[in-house]
Amino acid sequence: MTFGYAGMRVCGHADEWWAAPATPVVLWVPFGPFPMAAAGVWCARRPGLRSRLWAVLLPLLPVAVATTDQILPTDTWHEEQWWDDFLGYAAVYIGGITLLPWLLGYGIARTTPTVRARRRRAASCPDPDPGLHPGSDPDPGPCPGPGSDPGPGSDLGPASPGVPEAEPQP
Repeated sequence: MTFGYAGMRVCGHADEWWAAPATPVVLWVPFGPFPMAAAGVWCARRPGLRSRLWAVLLPLLPVAVATTDQILPTDTWHEEQWWDDFLGYAAVYIGGITLLPWLLGYGIARTTPTVRARRRRAASCPDPDPGLHPGSDPDPGPCPGPGSDPGPGSDLGPASPGVPEAEPQP
């Protein structure tokens, strides 16, 4: 019974020596997005060379082997369908299975603390216009406004990098 990727046998041994590097290619399709999303989260939470390097090395074997299989043999390059097949492979295998999960993991990990901090800040600040809501407290008290520093320990950091803070009014 021979089905699978490039002559690799599901039951028994393979016909070719290159079935060993082709095994991660087959496993990358269903399982590859999960470690790539985790690598994206890791890069977002701990920026640095180590996390970025692992985000590149992790998919290197399956993507390189599959790309080599798409490119070689070179005698098929003159066929009209070859370029469309290669672009489809690059969009699905490289873009959809490898890059998109990393981008989603990175984006979600960077956005979540900011959204939580804004919700926390909005929940701790009373309504800015108490006249619109009868029965609300007329003196809202101090509350950070736009452009103010949220203080130490906040997830937001300075309001706008590169923009000077407003001078306190006497």
